Amino acid sequence: MNLRPASDTELDLVSLGECMVRLSPPGHERIEYSRTLEVHVGGGEYNVAYAIARLGLRAGWVGGLVDNPLGAIVRNHARSAGLDLSAAVTMPFDGVGRGARMGLNFTEVGLGPRASVTMYDRGGSATSRLRPGDVDWDDLFGRRGVRWFHTGGIFPCLSESTREVVLAAIEAAHRHGTVVSYDLNFRSRLWDSASAIAATRPLLPYIDCLIGNEEDFQQSLGYAVEGVEASLETLPVDAYMAMVRRVAADHPNLSIVGTTLREVVSASRNGWSAILFDAASGAFFRGPAMDLEVEDRVGGGDGFASGCIWTYLTGETDPQIVVNVGTAHGALLQTTRGDTSQVSAEELRRVASGAGARILR
Repeated sequence: MNLRPASDTELDLVSLGECMVRLSPPGHERIEYSRTLEVHVGGGEYNVAYAIARLGLRAGWVGGLVDNPLGAIVRNHARSAGLDLSAAVTMPFDGVGRGARMGLNFTEVGLGPRASVTMYDRGGSATSRLRPGDVDWDDLFGRRGVRWFHTGGIFPCLSESTREVVLAAIEAAHRHGTVVSYDLNFRSRLWDSASAIAATRPLLPYIDCLIGNEEDFQQSLGYAVEGVEASLETLPVDAYMAMVRRVAADHPNLSIVGTTLREVVSASRNGWSAILFDAASGAFFRGPAMDLEVEDRVGGGDGFASGCIWTYLTGETDPQIVVNVGTAHGALLQTTRGDTSQVSAEELRRVASGAGARILR
């Protein structure tokens, strides 16, 4: 991947996608019985930009905001990490939310045999109402300059218009020499496989870095993992690697393909690792295997993606180091409540290098 020089650009990374207000019962309570809901902020693409800013680089987010207190929650959260919102689209609030509203999600954090659960309340959101022309992509990627653009499969499934927006954004980023990453992030509650494939395949020629798990590749691109049952309850890593090689052979523009490997022992204990395919060497690189005690698993994949992206943006080119940092960041993110990273660069480097969890004092 040929990254634009930092000196020629205004931002290191920009992401495009929806950011929602998340409401969660304290601890591991159930939504229906809780009298208190914690307020968090998050969304797949937003989480990546927030983490990059949190780790000290120049990052921005593009999505829809509403001019009301719920929109202000997102603005305040973004500003806490220095996230640039100058290209975000703010829509007026009509007092009811018929024209545009902030998307919500309600998330229960699981424990033991009880899985975490997310319930969406995002129909008609501001981000789903974005239209071509709302953002001047040539100004953003050209005059201002961006080194890396990140988006993913959650954004185009929000509406017909967001499918047009994502294609225009990716084409512009590619045209101006910005590296493009795309997290497939298939969501069965938001669209079906046929729709995902139809929307995703036209984007592939412009993508440099592709991220996704086995279900994502199956449902969003139509690639099957040979010799594995449809339920994907077990996944031999060799079979997954063979599928990734087929994807890379069919799309030689891809420089990197990455995915997390999660073994769910219980909601609060997971086996965690990741693999990265580097097209330049034709080799796979595997991150450290971690026995992870999970506080909140939401956003772990975004943590992996942002960890890898941050590593490339800081000048590292060794794929083994990249996957180690991505794996460590995804793991650390799951040790705190909420979707977004609370990890410092110093802490990330320490864990990625294999440091233990002894107390620091």
